[in-house]
Amino acid sequence: MQINTYLYFNGNCEAALNFYKDALHGNIERMVRYGDTPGHEADDNENLVMHAVLDVNGTGIYFSDSSDKHKTTPGDNFAISLSFTSDEDITNTFNAISNGGQITMPLQDTFWGAKFGMCTDQFGINWMFNWDKPKG
Repeated sequence: MQINTYLYFNGNCEAALNFYKDALHGNIERMVRYGDTPGHEADDNENLVMHAVLDVNGTGIYFSDSSDKHKTTPGDNFAISLSFTSDEDITNTFNAISNGGQITMPLQDTFWGAKFGMCTDQFGINWMFNWDKPKG
């Protein structure tokens, strides 16, 4: 299992991403805007960052602009992101961590070829779960 920090922003993700890239001497590995996703209809969010990865000495820090439905405030604008290598591991860990907490997105198949879900645990910590399914 790989563990990364996921940072959320209210419309200024790209500015924050570039700030941390320069400050930490990192490299932006990937950036996808909401408007780049399949089936996205044009709206005020299309140029906002849906997902970005900043590599800092081999460690990834993930970035995203929050949706209109979930504005963030300092202190709750992060999640611990777990990446898995099997369906059994992601399912068991998701069930264990979400027990007693709140599931904000059930585990489900995604357009990027992964199984993905999110929850807030019983202690108020936000978690993201991702398993990139084998291709083929």
